[in-house]
Amino acid sequence: MSAMETVLDLLRRPALGPASWAELVGDLSGIWCVWLVARQHLWNWPIGILNNAFFFLIFWWSKLYGDAALQGVFAALGAYGWWTWTHHAGGRGVALPVRRTRGTEWALLVPLTAAGTAAAAAWLSRRTDSPVPLWDAAVLCLSLAATYGQARKLLESWWTWIAVDVLSVPLYVVRGLYPTAALYAVFLALCVGGLRAWSRELSAARRGAAPESA
Repeated sequence: MSAMETVLDLLRRPALGPASWAELVGDLSGIWCVWLVARQHLWNWPIGILNNAFFFLIFWWSKLYGDAALQGVFAALGAYGWWTWTHHAGGRGVALPVRRTRGTEWALLVPLTAAGTAAAAAWLSRRTDSPVPLWDAAVLCLSLAATYGQARKLLESWWTWIAVDVLSVPLYVVRGLYPTAALYAVFLALCVGGLRAWSRELSAARRGAAPESA
């Protein structure tokens, strides 16, 4: 057995009740990541990429191939978000501001997400043994849209994440991933908190800008 096979075998072993080590570390890093996002902390991106690596293993072993593939795309979007938050305003230390999604962005994101969901569901249904292809595809594409919005600090990205969490909890219960289902219930609460925090910041920024525009 190679070193990699040994590590993967260890990660599949039970750590806490029915949860494997991979699931336990993935869940904890996921909670940490969302907590950091709500506070607009730059370290949410590397922690999120670590979370993607563990969740890839969890979902692949559970035959949720859409969710597994999603983790690789998440990692790429995480690198993009990390770069965007760091290099806003030419990297001069000016924080990327929270803002609302523009009409042109909605016009692009909504049809792309719908078309992506339909295409991914068809591919999963025909090419894999996924038991819930449409559900799996919806979580996949909504999560991609939410991660893009998070990278751009779009307030509505939190609403998209909330929709992902509402879909994900029963999905993971059906697949027997009870700790991960519980995690997504925690994510739901954290996302509501994140939405409120970003909304307060946006409102405060608008109040601060009002005298200048008068």
